[in-house]
Amino acid sequence: MSAAPAVDVAPGRAAREDTGRRRGDLGRNWLGYVFVSPAVVLFVVFIGGPFLVAIGLSLFSWDMLTPPEFVGLDNFRLLLADPTLLQAFGNTFLFALASVITHVVGALVLALAVNRVASRVVSYLVRTAVFFPFIISWAAVALLWQYMLDPSFGLINHYLERIGLTAPDWFLDPSWALPAIIGIDFWHTLGFTFVIMLAGLQTVPKQLVEAARTDGANNRQVFWHVTVPMMSPTLFFAMVVTFIGAFQIFDPIQIITAGGPDDATTTLVMYLYEQGFQAFQVGYAAAVAILVFVVIMLVTLLQFWGSRKWVHHQ
Repeated sequence: MSAAPAVDVAPGRAAREDTGRRRGDLGRNWLGYVFVSPAVVLFVVFIGGPFLVAIGLSLFSWDMLTPPEFVGLDNFRLLLADPTLLQAFGNTFLFALASVITHVVGALVLALAVNRVASRVVSYLVRTAVFFPFIISWAAVALLWQYMLDPSFGLINHYLERIGLTAPDWFLDPSWALPAIIGIDFWHTLGFTFVIMLAGLQTVPKQLVEAARTDGANNRQVFWHVTVPMMSPTLFFAMVVTFIGAFQIFDPIQIITAGGPDDATTTLVMYLYEQGFQAFQVGYAAAVAILVFVVIMLVTLLQFWGSRKWVHHQ
């Protein structure tokens, strides 16, 4: 009697084992999906979903009172011919550029000075004093500086006149309004950048500094050839975060100047607010929001591209 042909059961068994392993992995990893789900839900509800809605609204003309009318890319064409938008874009970019320069340079200088303080008590007091304004709400900061820079009874103007200087009308003069806002923002948010810089200084290996001094390097050479290269990732992070935050500035401008005088302090987000919630041009406001996103994305990508030439990772 001939033997029965052998049956190859390996493929079927391998498939069942693979399915069992996947089910086992899913069963073991369910807790991970539970922890990730809140972040996913928050992203969809507050970032991804609104972004898609903004893209959709930018294709319509809608005043929130009548049915929306599809206009295609007309809102984006209007952006190029809107003189107020162009001025708002210039104001925003100038504010963001000044914010990045003043914050990075000022915070780095201040962090270097505090890092040299030998007394822990003095160092702690200075850190607290610098960071404290950052935890104050923008509303309180705006009201405080409105009082400080008031042309009639403000303390700043009072002491400028005491030393023989003529104080300008800070928030009424188009030449001084935006610089005043830049200065207020610097005072309010410097503490955040300062903490970042101070933390970055702690990552500089002391062995490299001591080796450079042993080779005869002075303080300036140690700073440029050791401290700055070792802190380059921190500097890059501060530049990116500061630009993104500054490009979306809104609170102090809305409270102090409302975009005036003569649109001298109107920024893109301020203009977006005016078009969406005052002029009720929701579709056009959505197009401005898309413009803000695109500009921030392009500048951030440009910063990442440029970082390859000067950022050194240990």
